[in-house]
Amino acid sequence: MKHRIRFPLLVLLTLSIVAISPMLLLSASAAHDDTGAQAALAAAIAGPDRSEANKARDKYRHPMETLAFFGIKPAMTVVEISPGAGWYTEILAPLLKDHGKLYEAVGGGAGAKTFEEKLKADPADYGQVIVTTLKPPAETEIAPAGAADMVLTFRNVHDWLAHGNAEDYFKAFYRALKPGGILGITDHRADPSQPQDPIAKNGYVRQDYMIRLAQQAGFKLTGASEINANPKDLRDHPVWYLPPTLRLGEKDRAKYLAIGESDRMTLKFAKPATQAQAH
Repeated sequence: MKHRIRFPLLVLLTLSIVAISPMLLLSASAAHDDTGAQAALAAAIAGPDRSEANKARDKYRHPMETLAFFGIKPAMTVVEISPGAGWYTEILAPLLKDHGKLYEAVGGGAGAKTFEEKLKADPADYGQVIVTTLKPPAETEIAPAGAADMVLTFRNVHDWLAHGNAEDYFKAFYRALKPGGILGITDHRADPSQPQDPIAKNGYVRQDYMIRLAQQAGFKLTGASEINANPKDLRDHPVWYLPPTLRLGEKDRAKYLAIGESDRMTLKFAKPATQAQAH
């Protein structure tokens, strides 16, 4: 009788192991992929082609933690919005050049020309970067529709509020992303006890206001991090008084250097993967 009981139990145990094994293999594979992505990101951040001035700001901008939070991987198609002088481009281009794709969506003017000259000066790192034009509402095709795994914008939204066209930018992001694609945002975070200035004249944006802007375009908030928080920043001054701008020059310089760079929100959104998730 005992042998009759043991045999079915052995069969059940064997079947359970067979069922669980693929799950364990998938989990191990995902963990290996994540480890590889983290190592590639760390190598890009430590890369010899980043300027020393930019590396010095890592303590404020936390590129490793920020990009890991957004979930970037070397094989992704990524769009960076309004890259400025290319602080993050120095990390993104080397990270993505072998297995992924990087679009840089720039506006016009002298800044865009300087940025493009930076890319041309280093074809080894930037030769595969695709530059697109972003000038809402007329020019908003930052990448082919539905092609991007991730769109990233760093400290830009406050500028768009000042120009009254923030909604156009978010619509462009939504079009460019694949279903399930990620929108990563950092920006100067306003005091939540104060009303939001519609044009953000001091450079700060309330976090709840930012979330509503993204949600109105169809995005879902999937995460918020305090990676780039700075409790020393009381946000009772224009953000440009702080480093790196230090707009006041020598006036109160020590005071603003002691505060450091601004208090910043770090938000992760997703484009719904299905129509059902969009509602």
